Amino acid sequence: MIKIYAPASIGNINVGFDVLGVAIAPKNGSLLGDIVTIKPDNHFHVNNIGKFSFQLPKNIKNNIVWKCWNNYCKIIGKKILVSITLEKNMPIGSGLGSSACSVVSTLVAINKFCNKPLNSQQLLHIMGKIEGEISGDPHYDNVAPCYYGGLQLIINENNLISQPIPFFKKWIWIVAWPGIKISTSIARSILPSQYDKKICIKHSRLLSGFVHASHTNQESLAINLMKDIIAEPYRMKLIPNFLQIKKKILKLGAINFGISGSGPTIFVICNKQKNAIIISEWLSKNYLKNKYGFVHICNLDTIGTREIGE
Repeated sequence: MIKIYAPASIGNINVGFDVLGVAIAPKNGSLLGDIVTIKPDNHFHVNNIGKFSFQLPKNIKNNIVWKCWNNYCKIIGKKILVSITLEKNMPIGSGLGSSACSVVSTLVAINKFCNKPLNSQQLLHIMGKIEGEISGDPHYDNVAPCYYGGLQLIINENNLISQPIPFFKKWIWIVAWPGIKISTSIARSILPSQYDKKICIKHSRLLSGFVHASHTNQESLAINLMKDIIAEPYRMKLIPNFLQIKKKILKLGAINFGISGSGPTIFVICNKQKNAIIISEWLSKNYLKNKYGFVHICNLDTIGTREIGE
């Protein structure tokens, strides 16, 4: 039996639409992500468990685990007879890379079960393809950090999909999911099909400057450049009172604030633990809509997807 855990991730982090993503790990040691268990069987079988398993489709061929298994079998040219249990701990449509968690954990588990015939780049390519089938457009800003951990810059050139870049270790990351969902495909569809040249130039300046600041350890410069001029101006309308919440969080001591992926999860960056606690308490009281919502104070997950014990 093989048991694989894949962590949640924050795509875009304001300044890097579709090209930056970070894996996150709650500071309290809890696992924020999906877990896949695989073992040999006489036929292929999928079992769904976990807090958010009720969100999964009833038709097995619409299940993300089946999509991963089917794609993998086609690539290696044979059917793999296994029983796969998906422990769905990540809410679908949360903006925390829920589909990436399931895709990455499933493919890593299957590949390990088969004695790793595919290398990491081949696996990552399949992950991006399947992620694209779900969201409507192939992208790696969740699957790459989920798989490798840390802060990943998406290259996707000459078979090089992503590379890690340095991150500021004293940053404390907070994620708050209100308990409602936003479809990734819908959140992408409200974005303009074309952007003004001035916006494109400014975005290039912000992104390249952030990557430079990360490599040269210029924290204040990195924070000042973490602005979302591509998605936030359009997606903020999907999050009620977004600007008021942003203003309040920054007043409480955050150094950055933004929409995690497609939303509705928001992320906050602090450099002081006391501020992180105050902000997380405020979000718990004012941002969560139901019993399913959550707030986590996190560090970056530097390990990425890994095998875990019983």
